[in-house]
Amino acid sequence: MNNIKSICVFCASSEAVGDSYKSVATELGREIGKRGADLVYGGASIGLMGCVARGVHEEKGKVIGILPEFFRTKDIEYLDADELIVTKDMRERKAKMDERSDAFIVLPGGVGTLEEAMEILSMRQLKLTDKPLVFINTEGFYDKLNETFSLMIEQKFAKENIRDMFAMAPDPMTALEYVFNYSSDSSDSKWF
Repeated sequence: MNNIKSICVFCASSEAVGDSYKSVATELGREIGKRGADLVYGGASIGLMGCVARGVHEEKGKVIGILPEFFRTKDIEYLDADELIVTKDMRERKAKMDERSDAFIVLPGGVGTLEEAMEILSMRQLKLTDKPLVFINTEGFYDKLNETFSLMIEQKFAKENIRDMFAMAPDPMTALEYVFNYSSDSSDSKWF
């Protein structure tokens, strides 16, 4: 077992997503809380972000929200966060999320969620971090992303070992098992 004390969750802030996505986000939050890990996330009270945070709090876990200053004008921050960190911009926010986290879990989301996850994957590929990264593939949401990775490998834009740099899990329990049983990566360099 490794020493995971805090887990960063990247996910959607959209309120318009289906209830099944919200249910999985809440379940993930509850499971993080039950395991005694702190949640580090984008600091919003809406969408899957709010579901995860409330789920953690249902199990008396700690919620650390990190949001950029301009989001405060939108009145979407999770005011019940145990710690709310306000950054000057999105880049500082991502750096602070990385700094405060021991692992990353990616729920379904939009462009921002994908951008955050790809930055961590890129950092893993370049050996700038070795923190675990796992996608929760709710209702096959990340199937097409998996196909894109296959195309990158097939067309020689990435090596096969990119698949060792993240996991794809069907549900929160499997994702957390991966995170808490993760062992350090020793794959070779990304360069061909």
